[in-house]
Amino acid sequence: MADAPRAPKLAKRIAQIVASALEHEVKDPRLARVTITDAKVTADLHDATVYYTVLGDNLESAPDTAGAAAALESAKGVLRSLVGQGTGVRFTPTLSFVADTVPDDAKRIDDLLARAHAADAEVARLANGAKPAGEADPYRAPREDEEEQA
Repeated sequence: MADAPRAPKLAKRIAQIVASALEHEVKDPRLARVTITDAKVTADLHDATVYYTVLGDNLESAPDTAGAAAALESAKGVLRSLVGQGTGVRFTPTLSFVADTVPDDAKRIDDLLARAHAADAEVARLANGAKPAGEADPYRAPREDEEEQA
């Protein structure tokens, strides 16, 4: 049984090895814009999940996530061999690659915050010249009337 505190250390090392291998070893042009964001290893150290994101060439073009996924799948054997050589563990973990959704979620949250900011600005604009409906302090008048009667 492997000790669980070793898993995060191994995951970090696997992410470093895979990122370095994608940059220097694997010569697939579909992997040129792939960035390794994180890795997780199971407690028994037999399975590793590597999270990646694909950067677009510019703001208008969408990244080729399908091509990157296919390229990572085809390079999985080479990457696993390099992970085995680089980590020195008895059993080299199996690798699985998962597209990281954090950048997409961050963009969606930024869009929602921009919409909320625009709505707040519109409310502030409408409230700028607004006057209260009725008297300025409607709760004061009945008290003054009661004092006058007493």
